[in-house]
Amino acid sequence: MSYAPLQHHDHQQVAPTVLCCSCGVPMDGSSGLVMCYDCIKLNVDITEGIPREANVSFCRNCERFLQPPGQWIRAELESRELLALCLRRLKGLNKVRLIDASFIWTEPHSRRIKVKLTVQGEAMTNTIIQQSFEVEYVVIAMQCPDCAKSYTVNTWKAAVQIRQKVQHKRTFLYLEQLILKHNAHVDTISIQESKDGLDFFYSSKSHAVKMIDFLSAVTPVKSKKSEELVSQDIHSGTSQYKFSYSVEIVPICRDDFVILPKKIAHSLGNISRIVLCSKVSNTIQFLDVNTLQTADLSTQVYWKKPFPSLAEASQLVEFIVLDVDPTGQTKGKHVLADVTVARAADLGVNDKEYYVRSHLGGILHPGDSVMGYYTVNSNYNSDLWDELDQSTVPDVILVKKYYQRKTRRNRNWKLKRMAREHNDIRANEESRAAKQEQERAEKDYELFLQELEEDQELRQTINLYKDEAPQYQKDDDEMEEDEDEEAPGVDIDELLDELDDMTLDDH
Repeated sequence: MSYAPLQHHDHQQVAPTVLCCSCGVPMDGSSGLVMCYDCIKLNVDITEGIPREANVSFCRNCERFLQPPGQWIRAELESRELLALCLRRLKGLNKVRLIDASFIWTEPHSRRIKVKLTVQGEAMTNTIIQQSFEVEYVVIAMQCPDCAKSYTVNTWKAAVQIRQKVQHKRTFLYLEQLILKHNAHVDTISIQESKDGLDFFYSSKSHAVKMIDFLSAVTPVKSKKSEELVSQDIHSGTSQYKFSYSVEIVPICRDDFVILPKKIAHSLGNISRIVLCSKVSNTIQFLDVNTLQTADLSTQVYWKKPFPSLAEASQLVEFIVLDVDPTGQTKGKHVLADVTVARAADLGVNDKEYYVRSHLGGILHPGDSVMGYYTVNSNYNSDLWDELDQSTVPDVILVKKYYQRKTRRNRNWKLKRMAREHNDIRANEESRAAKQEQERAEKDYELFLQELEEDQELRQTINLYKDEAPQYQKDDDEMEEDEDEEAPGVDIDELLDELDDMTLDDH
């Protein structure tokens, strides 16, 4: 008798399958759900209770946003700080888990900020879904308390008054660019322009001291502090003061003709007493055009026994180069040479020539124009000048090469300016004095722009921006007045895009 072999059957447990109550798609029934994942996402909104619109407050004067309850912070467009501020303003966001947040581009003039959010949350029991949505923020323009105080009387607690006893404002133009680059004016509540300088007003004494420290680091200055009692409470023993800081900048500027006192010239390595001011930073640098020797004079030494410059850039005279004979001695960008020049006003009148030594041998060629100080028969009102042996004084001191430029030059770059209030009240803006002051300011600004074009080292200390404005078109009368082909300019690589640091208010 034969027996059939025993057969073993493996019974595998099969998961129950149910149909979705919404779309009928088969799904795992062990989860206890009656609706598939896709239908849950369509029918359940985990973002319910989170508003799709909100407001953010922005002060147009100081360019800061309000972070409730009362803190005003500075945040650039599409920055991390602004995104954090927007998320804090959104109610109900703590009920879900934030996965991602990013800005959506909006037209800057619309005063709208759009943010795309991706969140996760529990839609049903043991069911986590992910959804994305957009929130639009309306930028509400208002005034912060600090700016509101600036428009009322007796609000500032400290003032910094910057002055320089010179006839031009080129020093302040350069100082303005330094302040803008280092953002040193952010704490000011008001900036006023006066005849001799600038006034900065602050709501805190510490902010004024910070500005004094910045000025001392970039320019040779001395400061003096004074205080005024505003109010006093005899019951609590408290008093309120106003602090004023008077800041004076050394009255010596770049390209000035200077006669050094004997003791100072001896202490600076026996440099010649007849020098040019070649650079001004937190020290004053002098250059002897006959030997290329340079020396730096510290601010502290200068203010112990101050002395003025003998002549400044507005007194420069144009000369024509007749011959250049380099001596072979160089120092940095300076090349020492013996140069023969004639005064431009004397051409065709007399044959007077001047044989001088100059530091401009590397850039001067016969036929070029050069600006210099004409000391022949000059009468300077200075005791230091009277002390000199006039036989040792050169007839001409060459300062810089002169390039043929038009006043309205076709530039592809521009500078930013600070918003300032004019302290001088003029009864008639069309008066002759007002016009002269305006013309003088425009001339100083043009000279400052030319200095930037001629000195790359000077340009590196400030920010220059691309100018997208329409190019200046020549008139028919100007077509023949072409600029010097060798006229220095600013390379496009040195320019910044204004959008890089443009704030919301700039838009």
